[in-house]
Amino acid sequence: MIPNHPDSLDNHPELPNDSANDLENRPDKPEEACGVFGVYVPGEDAAKLTYFGLYALQHRGQESAGIATFEGEQVNLHKDMGLVSQVFNESILQTLPGSVAVGHTRYSTTGSSRKVNAQPAVVETRFGSVALAHNGNLVNTVQLREELLNNNCNLVTTTDSEMIAFAIAEEINAGADWLDGCIRAFHRCQGAFSLVIGTSAGIMGVRDPNGIRPLVIGTLGENPVRYVLSSETCGLDIIGAEYLRDVEPGELVWITEEGLASLQWSQKPQRKMCIFEMIYFARPDSVMHDESLYSYRMRIGRRLAQESPADADLVIGVPDSGIPAAIGYSQASGIPYAEGLIKNRYVGRTFIQPTQSMRESGIRMKLNPLKDVLYGKRVVIVDDSIVRGTTSRKLVKALREAGALEVHMRISSPPVTHPCFYGIDTDSQEQLIAANMSVEEIAKQVEVDTLAYLSWQGMLEATREDPESFCSACFTGDYPVSIPEQVKRSKLKLEKAPV
Repeated sequence: MIPNHPDSLDNHPELPNDSANDLENRPDKPEEACGVFGVYVPGEDAAKLTYFGLYALQHRGQESAGIATFEGEQVNLHKDMGLVSQVFNESILQTLPGSVAVGHTRYSTTGSSRKVNAQPAVVETRFGSVALAHNGNLVNTVQLREELLNNNCNLVTTTDSEMIAFAIAEEINAGADWLDGCIRAFHRCQGAFSLVIGTSAGIMGVRDPNGIRPLVIGTLGENPVRYVLSSETCGLDIIGAEYLRDVEPGELVWITEEGLASLQWSQKPQRKMCIFEMIYFARPDSVMHDESLYSYRMRIGRRLAQESPADADLVIGVPDSGIPAAIGYSQASGIPYAEGLIKNRYVGRTFIQPTQSMRESGIRMKLNPLKDVLYGKRVVIVDDSIVRGTTSRKLVKALREAGALEVHMRISSPPVTHPCFYGIDTDSQEQLIAANMSVEEIAKQVEVDTLAYLSWQGMLEATREDPESFCSACFTGDYPVSIPEQVKRSKLKLEKAPV
């Protein structure tokens, strides 16, 4: 580890001023790659169902959205930059007829935030169009891109998702059928990929051999049974679909007029689902391991209180993701829970930068403290993670200005010391505060009285599942899929962290 490293956001020597400002205005959280959704619903309006599914998955990506529908051999596509409700309206949805649909809402990881990189990616094959929506990130994109370009593929975007679609087309055009062509293409991909793939014949749901990103199957109605694929169960709930099961690691489900068929395309599946899905990314009302994530998040809050008690008057959570853990902390500690921060829920991404005087006066677009709740109190503030520390510092300052006598910060995950290569947009290791400072140094940096993180063991034990079935590389540096050196060098600067 590198002790006494300067705050890599505010004083990073390699960043020009404009880059530093960009980082300053980014959320101080890991950012999810995207949400995928698909329906096979004969007799139903697939586009409208998909719109609502994407609406429920909006938290997974706010940069762009898209829907592709199939009406026989005809594919219809609309995608654009913006939130789901900005990209689509009734008249646009009416231009997307068909009973098969694939949808996507995106936060860019591989490939910049431009309209051309919005998904689904649509590519032509000898059987007609294939529309692909991807959640995750490949780690062998350089190699795969070279292969495709050498074979004269006309890549039009900078996304790894389009490369998967072209790899499928390449295999099909070489003589394979839909299933064999897709499976051959998947074997050319390394990394994280949960996919929904639409064709004129039906839709597929696919997970990589480690199942790093989630994907679930739902059913809609009984006669005939119609099927839904979604990144999370909240996407099923919104349209009244019933959860059937997860797509398993290394599994391909093929949904056609004959029903649902399952193939294990990978011979060596080994479940390594991203633990941050449970801590932060997925919605608290989504179900994993037969319970809502709200229950898990309360449990890690209780564990945090047992591991790191505090002498305080009240417990507050950082809305919205820190609230279940804060309630759990309150229950286990006996310290009353209160709302101390109010969130402006209508703030999305804004491209209008605040003035310098607004920055200096502490612009509070997203969170505002309740002074009459906080004044004269010793406060425990619970959050799910600290990435760069900038937001935490501003938040603590706001609590003190509201009259809090003491601020004790508790984090319901371990220190984030390593970047993710599987679809989470974390910074390079130089910009991760916990990779460069001790807990005591971070406490001083964010100006809290005390700071404590949940232990790695506590985080995994609280899942009540096999701890070996999760990827926790962002806390340990133990990556389940090997990272090519040229990719690793772009983000990884320090040694593996102890746990």
